[in-house]
Amino acid sequence: MNKRHLGRLEVSALGLGCMGMSEFYGGRDQAESVATIHRAIDLGVTFLDTADMYGVGRNEELVGSAIRDRRDRVLLATKFGNVRGNDGGFLGVNGRPEYVRESCEGSLRRLGVETIDLYYQHRVDPQTPIEETVGAMAALVREGKVRHLGLSEAGPETIRRAHAVHPIAALQTEYSLWSRDPEDEILHTVRELGIGFVAYSPLGRGFLTGQIKSVDDLDADDYRRNSPRFQGENFARNLDLVRGIETMAREKACTPAQLALAWVLAQGDDIVPIPGTKRRKYLEENIAALKVSLTPEELDRICRIIPPGKAAGTRYAAQHMSALNR
Repeated sequence: MNKRHLGRLEVSALGLGCMGMSEFYGGRDQAESVATIHRAIDLGVTFLDTADMYGVGRNEELVGSAIRDRRDRVLLATKFGNVRGNDGGFLGVNGRPEYVRESCEGSLRRLGVETIDLYYQHRVDPQTPIEETVGAMAALVREGKVRHLGLSEAGPETIRRAHAVHPIAALQTEYSLWSRDPEDEILHTVRELGIGFVAYSPLGRGFLTGQIKSVDDLDADDYRRNSPRFQGENFARNLDLVRGIETMAREKACTPAQLALAWVLAQGDDIVPIPGTKRRKYLEENIAALKVSLTPEELDRICRIIPPGKAAGTRYAAQHMSALNR
């Protein structure tokens, strides 16, 4: 497995997003999820991504149980800031210093570890100065509870202010062939500051795999049914984009998912995609994307198939869009 760097943190070139193992994408099989994590580690994936909000803590518990006998082989990333009630209801974003510490203690307990390798603020709290939030996170580093700090979906000014308080190792933001917003300012900012970039949803929440042909392919409780890009006319338009990727993938003797991941990997050695999956067969397919090489001409062709801004619909529903790029 090739390695890449997020600041001073060395990780596998491809990580594993664990969110769908516990919530949002429908269907649960804890045994298969644990087997998928174990298989990822055996294949050289060292970078696991979770958050305290996924499954209202259940995902951290699952990941923690899966790595208990192999903690020294993984770099563990989790997040705080998106607050949920015991019933799963979303209660807003909290970046207050006392909440940072409370959240970290809870994550350490659920994960069953003494130290979190990379601790992100999941969303920026507009009511709390970023200096106060990162100051509290930095205190956790000094205490040995956290090794490195990260931000998720933060805007350029916020990234600069945070980095001035304590080095930020990584920024995590959605990035894929149909979500190229970071190319405007974010990638320039993090590269200037020496911050690594973690690309979540590099497969467009599964749409770029070519496996989703109809909204009926999604489970009844799959949150993507309410995602703008998976609805109505947007779905049909986005499906047309994926057909072009499918055609090129056949010519390359790879899958559409592998082609889409290879494109993200080719955007820079400081970019680490974390495709999520809860099944071993898709994990192995994703890892094989590391063997797909793309020439400059092929990269240009891919961008002609799905030009920047071509995806139909916003990334999230309107009420969640305001929490991005703060």
